[in-house]
Amino acid sequence: MGVTITGIGSYIPSGIARNDQFENHNFFNEDGSRFGHENEIIIKKFKAITGIAERRYIKDNLTTSDIASYAAQKAIDNAKIDPETLDYIIVAHNYGDVKHGDAQSDTVPSIATRVKHNLKIKNPSCVGYDVLFGCPGWIEGMIQANAFIKAGIAKRCLIIGAEALSRVIDPHDRDSMIYSDGAGAAIIEFTDEASGILSHKTATYTYDEAHYIYFGPSNNHDLEEERRYIKMYGRKIYEFALNNVPDAMKECLDASGQSIDDLKKIFIHQANEKMDEAIVKRFYGLYDKPIPADVMPMTIEELGNSSVATVPTLYDLVLNGKLQGQKVNKGDIVMFASVGAGMNINAIVYRV
Repeated sequence: MGVTITGIGSYIPSGIARNDQFENHNFFNEDGSRFGHENEIIIKKFKAITGIAERRYIKDNLTTSDIASYAAQKAIDNAKIDPETLDYIIVAHNYGDVKHGDAQSDTVPSIATRVKHNLKIKNPSCVGYDVLFGCPGWIEGMIQANAFIKAGIAKRCLIIGAEALSRVIDPHDRDSMIYSDGAGAAIIEFTDEASGILSHKTATYTYDEAHYIYFGPSNNHDLEEERRYIKMYGRKIYEFALNNVPDAMKECLDASGQSIDDLKKIFIHQANEKMDEAIVKRFYGLYDKPIPADVMPMTIEELGNSSVATVPTLYDLVLNGKLQGQKVNKGDIVMFASVGAGMNINAIVYRV
């Protein structure tokens, strides 16, 4: 018996932006100086480090709340439930609805309110609210919903991670090639099955790390605009993640009572291929174990980094046999893990 995912769904945008589409961009450093390499070299090095060959962008007429609603409907259909029976709709995002060509983010009403409206749910006892927690937002929403259900406050919850990062990227910053759009959603509820959330761990580091990811002006200082874009200190984030995420994952696994040998999959936030590989390698090293083959499914090469959407989208694809060479079976022990703005870290150990 446990708090179990009974429905899963995702929305992968149809717009594909391949790396070669950045060949004509004018890239600058943070100080406004020209980047010291030709774009062809920049893109080649970027692919080698991040693993990203292409990313997905939403159509001009869509917003974050739209794609959140699409993923939510898929999860509802997958669970075969009446949406009127939902007690909570929790939406993780970071930038709200930014319409195409608009410099302003729209967060009132909340994305959760908009999703509930789009789903045409009438029940006023279905409560909707947003979570701003960086890339680990969807996992944190799952942790909150798990607490609601175990406390008897809720019976059934919808947790969504959705983001349209294409609307907040600086075209003059090479880091803009990392970001993508997408949405993933899950229905969770208490069931009599031998499955569900076994343990979880969350941490927030702010003393030195609070502004590793932030909103800032374009790297092109010649632009006369007040617009702000997503920015990050990549090297600091890499070092932070490598030094802190493996320990949090170990603490979460140890609290679950499960063995490292029983862990079948790690669904880790698709931030950077090399960083994710290093995190998982160090995690297994804490148990003096090598990384098992196929333990870490990856979608970053084709889908990029869609922030809060990467983990639920990845799980949806694997669970439904849509990622070649990857599958999970009933009873498997898996882990969800993420790191992002805050700086926040979290993890869940889950029995499928």
